[in-house]
This record gives sequence, C-alpha cells and structure tokens, in this order.
Amino acid sequence: MPAATGKLVILSGPSGVGKSTIVRKLLGRTAERLRLSVSATTRPPRPGEADGVDYHFLSHEAFASRRQRGEFLECVEVFGRGHWYGTLLAEVTPSLEAGRWVLLEIDVDGAERALAAFPEAVSIFLTAAADPAEALQVLRERLEARGTEDPEAIARRLEVAQRELQRSSRYRYTVVNGGPQEGGLDFAVDEIHQLLVAEGLPV
Repeated sequence: MPAATGKLVILSGPSGVGKSTIVRKLLGRTAERLRLSVSATTRPPRPGEADGVDYHFLSHEAFASRRQRGEFLECVEVFGRGHWYGTLLAEVTPSLEAGRWVLLEIDVDGAERALAAFPEAVSIFLTAAADPAEALQVLRERLEARGTEDPEAIARRLEVAQRELQRSSRYRYTVVNGGPQEGGLDFAVDEIHQLLVAEGLPV
C-alpha cells in the first residue's frame, strides 16, 4: 500500500521573534514525523556550521545555475547584501512523496511563492504580540538586547518586520511567542504542535 502524501508546513515571522528556538523545540517533540528543510545559501559558513546540516553552502555560480534550471521552490537575495537564500525542491518533494511532513522556516516573500506551489500547505505566522504596534516594540527590545547589531541594522530589520506583520493575515494561523503573560515560549511551541496534530500530523 503506498504511503500517504506528507504535508508542507510553512513558518514565518519577523527577525527577533524566536523562530529558530521554536523550530528546535518543535522538532524535539515531533521526532521523525516532521523534518526541517535545509535551505541553500551563497553566504560562507560561519564557525561551527556544517554543509548539508545548517545550510547547503553553494557558490554564486552554482546557485545561479540551479535557479536557472528551476530547482528552487523559492529563492531570494536577502537584505541586499549580495547573498542568496532558497529552498531546493529536492529538500521538499521526495519527503512529501514518502509521506513525511516537511517544515520550511522562510520569510514572507518565500512563503508566498511556496504557497503558490503548495496551496494546501499549513502556514503559520509567528509574532511577538497580538497587536502589531506592540509586536514591533517587543521586537525592538529583543533585537537591542541581543547586542549584535548597530541601531541602523536594527532599524532596517524593524522596517522589514512592519511589512511582514502587515501580511500576516495571509497565513492560515497566527501564533504569539510573547512574554510570560502570554505563556511564553513553551506555550507557543504547544500551540503550534497542537495545530499540526489537528491538521493531521501523526502523534
């Protein structure tokens, strides 16, 4: 009997909202039932990063060649820095056909392209607060607390975040990763896990 087709899960949210931490905790709960798609990028590896684990690290020439051959589900040049990021179809299609669920952690532009190809995908937007103005303020505080970027870089990220928040209604679900009063990080992970189970993720 053929395996049931898996589902694509798309998770987006502005910089500083906690996507990577949420994804790590979610994958810890779902074991082999949900796998994270490894993105491709033209940026060089950072210390401790491994090819094929953190990213598929490609040269600009290899990335452009694969893009021209239509091998990407979605790809984009990020923040105008000259580095490309994208989702290879080879990271998605074989797993779905084998009945596995695949998680994409991608930005809003990439999500729109992925949804055009997989309109049945489970799309989730992660925000820092239910109110957009409050969400922006929380994101500002989190980015400043990181201490890794100058005020100009933070301002650019917040400008992008504002545009992303304006498009959050295009997602099937919105989940708040807020402070203790909203239940905090574990509450957000619980909510996403429950949503996926309701959508049919095997338990």
